[in-house]
Amino acid sequence: MDVLSNLKFAEGSRKSRKRVGRGSGSGHGKTATRGMNGQLSRSGAKKRAWFEGGQMPLSRRIPKFGFTNIFKVNYQVVNIQDLQKLADSKEKIVNTEILKKYGLVKKEDQPVKILGSGEIKAKLQVEANAFSKSAQLKIESAGGSIKKI
Repeated sequence: MDVLSNLKFAEGSRKSRKRVGRGSGSGHGKTATRGMNGQLSRSGAKKRAWFEGGQMPLSRRIPKFGFTNIFKVNYQVVNIQDLQKLADSKEKIVNTEILKKYGLVKKEDQPVKILGSGEIKAKLQVEANAFSKSAQLKIESAGGSIKKI
């Protein structure tokens, strides 16, 4: 009868750990498998994972290139076709709060750029930080207006 208290591991599936430094009769006594001399034979010895024995490390050997532009502006993008969905849900003024409410942008404090992918038929007043030329043209040709904030 298999009861939880009677379960045992299969024969040979578990191996006991190597107990070092427990006398010469054990076969792992004296130097406790550390060898005779050297950095790692000493007590408290450890090496950093990236240490290469004093050789010039890889991170310093490979060439460096590129830079990070600290003035780059990362826009959250919204397409015209998404604005059409807002118009279908009876929104007339579109700003960052509305976009956040409908899940089109993640953060209200980051700048938003409207891109021109898709079509728009509704007359919307759109407020955003930036517009692509095609988006601006499509919004205005549908009778809407844009406002850069």
